[in-house]
Amino acid sequence: MNDSPGWATPGSSPSDGERPGAPSDQPASGGPTWSSEQPPPGQWSSPTPGQSSGSTPPPQAPPQQGQGWGPNGGQYGSPYGGQYGYPGGPGQWGKPPAAKPGVIPLRPLDMGEILDGAVATMRAHWRSVLPITLVVATLVQVMSVLLQKYVMSDLVLGTDPAENFEEAISTLGTAAAVTIGVAFIQALGGIVATAMLTMIFSRAILGNSSTISAAWREARPQLLRMTGLTLLLGLGFALLAAVLIVPAFLARSPGLGVLGIFAAFPLATWLWIKFSLASPALMLEKTTVFKSLARSSKLVKGTWWRIFGITLLTGVITSIVAAIIVWPLTFLGIGLFGGGMSGLGSGTASTAWGALVLSGVGAIIAQTIVMPMQSGVTVLLYVDQRIRREGLDLELARAAGVENYGTTGG
Repeated sequence: MNDSPGWATPGSSPSDGERPGAPSDQPASGGPTWSSEQPPPGQWSSPTPGQSSGSTPPPQAPPQQGQGWGPNGGQYGSPYGGQYGYPGGPGQWGKPPAAKPGVIPLRPLDMGEILDGAVATMRAHWRSVLPITLVVATLVQVMSVLLQKYVMSDLVLGTDPAENFEEAISTLGTAAAVTIGVAFIQALGGIVATAMLTMIFSRAILGNSSTISAAWREARPQLLRMTGLTLLLGLGFALLAAVLIVPAFLARSPGLGVLGIFAAFPLATWLWIKFSLASPALMLEKTTVFKSLARSSKLVKGTWWRIFGITLLTGVITSIVAAIIVWPLTFLGIGLFGGGMSGLGSGTASTAWGALVLSGVGAIIAQTIVMPMQSGVTVLLYVDQRIRREGLDLELARAAGVENYGTTGG
């Protein structure tokens, strides 16, 4: 077995929201009973002879195809010892010191530590992270600019209130097709970037660096499944919108449309968070599309609001960063090449080459910075949930070469 942490669905996992109080091979009295078919404990490489626990752990070999971070070698139980199985529990004075071989301490994380871990990975491993997002963002924006230039310029924006209804529907349909096309291009680029970034972040947790070629080799076997997961989620949200919103347009009922939007938005948000951890589960556990959805649902259960809050805060931060970069260049492009306010009124500002190029440059810079932040937070949320529920920190410490972890309080 390789030195990367094992990450497969356990045959019998702890109850939701609990960290087991004893190692899986010796459950405490009255504690959870583990499945007799639980896979045997994993074999982890120890530090080189004579190396102290405080020294830098040796680099771990990359996981081979078909192996991942699943509990194939997982032993579950609290590595902290004592009466309470987690740091900061009742009767404890805050969080005890924890091993930190990489960008996060190996214990349950708070919101600040998750955000800081994502930023720390970007700073420490920028030679691997930023080129990936830069290439993907550039390809996406080039395709988007060409699509907007040669499709949006053919749209007729009617201003006559008595405009023919069929013509208005045709215009809206074309605009929607352009929007869907741009979103599809972004989704494809996001699939590749997210898959590779997940591998880089997983190694950063262990204190190991990763090259672009290594990240690609590790991510490539799962890219087809990652694409299937993305398309399945997109299709699900599209069907949800079709069922709740489209009938209102067909019936020409604005009131029914508003009601459909109010019903679709909270339901879509709930599903979005419920399956938000499916991507790292798919990549790191080397599992299938439907199993990754089930894993995400299980990990999110009972902590939906916490994950929603952290995800929402990340979205707000990244949106502000992107706006600070994109909007000044967009307005500059409109002012210099798009005809200013008159160009906005006539619709030519959105299709002028200069305006499109400057806006695209701003979007490339913004996505290069924002994309790894979003991916990193998702991966660290996944790791945090497994630390809280499955004692994954014990396996991570072993994979990182931390000696005697879990026997003396971390």
